[in-house]
Amino acid sequence: MLNNRSVPTNMLLPHLVYQDVDAAVEWLSRVFSFQEHYRHGGPPSNGAQMHFGGAWIMLSRAREGRAAPDTIGSWTQSLTVFLEGVEQHFERSKAAGARVIEEPHETVYGEFQYAALDLEGHLWLFSRHARDVKPEEWGARVAAS
Repeated sequence: MLNNRSVPTNMLLPHLVYQDVDAAVEWLSRVFSFQEHYRHGGPPSNGAQMHFGGAWIMLSRAREGRAAPDTIGSWTQSLTVFLEGVEQHFERSKAAGARVIEEPHETVYGEFQYAALDLEGHLWLFSRHARDVKPEEWGARVAAS
């Protein structure tokens, strides 16, 4: 596969809609420790690409047919970022203004995580593997391969 420095390969790249892309870049950097890769368009910016380690996201400015969750009054998706220092990330994010909706806890499927909403209502989970649990042990049905 061709290497493209603008878009990482072999990965899922979610696109999140924000009313104000520039404010979102600043907020995600300051509160959740994302790093900006680039912005395009504007000012104000039409979009941006950011990452947290190997987790990459695209930000797009709201327009006809695309809205941020707070604008429509509903979550549109959730995103999970895996990291080792969940407790430290939680404390930093909470102090910086994240709207925490789940305190750090261990799930039935073996993850230690917390959940928070960003400045425009996107749901973020920050998680680490706490223990190895077979899906059948917590009630999942595994598809035959």
